[in-house]
Amino acid sequence: MSQRRTPAGYGPFPAGPISLIENAWRERALIAQLTRREVLGRYRGSIMGLAWSFLHPLLLLAVYTFVFSVVFEAKWPGLLDTHSKSRFALVLFVGVIAHGIVAEAITRAPVLVLGNANYVKKVVFPLETLGWSLVGSTLFHATVSLGILLIAKWSLEGWVPLSAWWLPVVLLPLMFFALGATWLLASLGVFIRDIAQVTGLIATVLMFLAPVFYPITALPHAYRGWLYLNPITHAIECARAALFEGRSPDAGPLALYYAAALTFMLFGYWWFQKSRRGFADVL
Repeated sequence: MSQRRTPAGYGPFPAGPISLIENAWRERALIAQLTRREVLGRYRGSIMGLAWSFLHPLLLLAVYTFVFSVVFEAKWPGLLDTHSKSRFALVLFVGVIAHGIVAEAITRAPVLVLGNANYVKKVVFPLETLGWSLVGSTLFHATVSLGILLIAKWSLEGWVPLSAWWLPVVLLPLMFFALGATWLLASLGVFIRDIAQVTGLIATVLMFLAPVFYPITALPHAYRGWLYLNPITHAIECARAALFEGRSPDAGPLALYYAAALTFMLFGYWWFQKSRRGFADVL
C-alpha cells in the first residue's frame, strides 16, 4: 500500500492522466486481489462455481442463435455464403462478446461505490481501484468468451485465420470505454440513485443500435454513420472482418477509435476523482 494516500472522503485528488497510470501501477497488487475477489465472488455458493463463466456465454449464444436464425430466419449477406447455422452463431457471438464488455460495466457501475460504502467512510482506501477491479472481471469473462469463440471457429470450420491476432487489438478500446463509463456511473450513482434503474435500458439500447444481430449493410446508407456513434460498433465490424474475412483493420479509423476511447476513459477518471470528495457526505 502506498504512503501517498488520502482519506476517501477528502481531497483534493489528482485527476490527470499521469496520476491514472501512477495509481494503477502503484496499486496493481490490490487491483489484482480485488479482481480475483470480483470474479470468484460472482459464483460463490453456486454448485458449478467458475464453470458458469464458460456455460453462460454458450447458453446465451444458443438462445440468440435459435431466435434469430430459426425463428426470424435472419440473413447475413457477405459473411454467410451458405445457410450454415454454425457460421451464423459465430458471427453473432462476436457481437455478443463486444456488447458484453461494455454492458456488464455500465449495469454494475452505479452501485459500485454504494456497495462498498465502508471503504468510503471508515478506511483510507484508493476508491478508483474499484473501477479497475470491475473492468478486470469483465476482461476475464471476455477472454473466456473469446477462447470459446476461437475454439468453436476451429472446430466448426477447420481453421482460424492469422488475422484473428487483431481481435485483442480491436476489442481493447472497449475496455477503455468500459473504464470511463464505470468511473462516471459509479460517481453519479452515489448522488443520483435513479441511475441504477436506467443503465439496463441503456445496455439494451446499445445492443440493438449496433450490428450485434444484423449486418450494418442491412441499414440504408443514411443511417450507417449514426451507428458508429455507438462505441461497440467499430469493434464489432473490425473483429468480424479479422475473424471471417482475414482483413486487418484500417489504421486511420482504428487510431481515431483508440483516441476516442482513451479520451472517454480519462474523462470518467477525472470526473470520479473530482466528485469523490462528496461521497462520504452522501453515504
